[in-house]
Amino acid sequence: MCFAFGATAAVAADLPRAPAGFVPVAYNWTGLYLGINGGYAWGSSRWSGYANNADPSGVMVGGTIGYNWQALGSPWVFGLEGDIDWTNIKDSTACGGLNCQTKNNWFGTVRGRVGYAFDRFLPYFTGGLAVGDIEANRTGFIGSSSTNAGWTIGAGIEGVIAGNWTAKVEYLYADLGDTTCSAVACGVPTNVDLTVNVVRAGLNYRF
Repeated sequence: MCFAFGATAAVAADLPRAPAGFVPVAYNWTGLYLGINGGYAWGSSRWSGYANNADPSGVMVGGTIGYNWQALGSPWVFGLEGDIDWTNIKDSTACGGLNCQTKNNWFGTVRGRVGYAFDRFLPYFTGGLAVGDIEANRTGFIGSSSTNAGWTIGAGIEGVIAGNWTAKVEYLYADLGDTTCSAVACGVPTNVDLTVNVVRAGLNYRF
């Protein structure tokens, strides 16, 4: 037994040791990244001329580009992120004996991000510009469409999964304002607005 203990101690003595005062290097989030995202959105759309509401919902998928900056030794991460998604967000409501449909075909954001890193995990808050289209269609009429700029705010969490790959899950609330549909286009003059809740996941590659 004494021989076995002595042999073990000798082997342990030969193993490389970390220098005194060595501290593992924390993960740093600084850099450019590209990614893909996809998810689901649901919201509300009011047709003011008919005093009716639609509840549009649907899927979305698209691409992401962004940049993070993290000072050495600081857990705070600051970033700028943009994305553009194809969407199929729509719903119809009864209006004047016919159907009124609100539809969104694309959605994009340009947002700031502020996060607090726990090494390879990054919870964050985000907010900024939201852009997208609002289609207003009433059965038998030509309808209208406009591209709108609004605002968005939300939060999420991102984590390293392997190498330069990270994955995230986030929630956004966005207000795209409204589009005006004339009497010729919709039967009566009406404003049609759109707000959405977005839950989506993303996969990013950091350069």
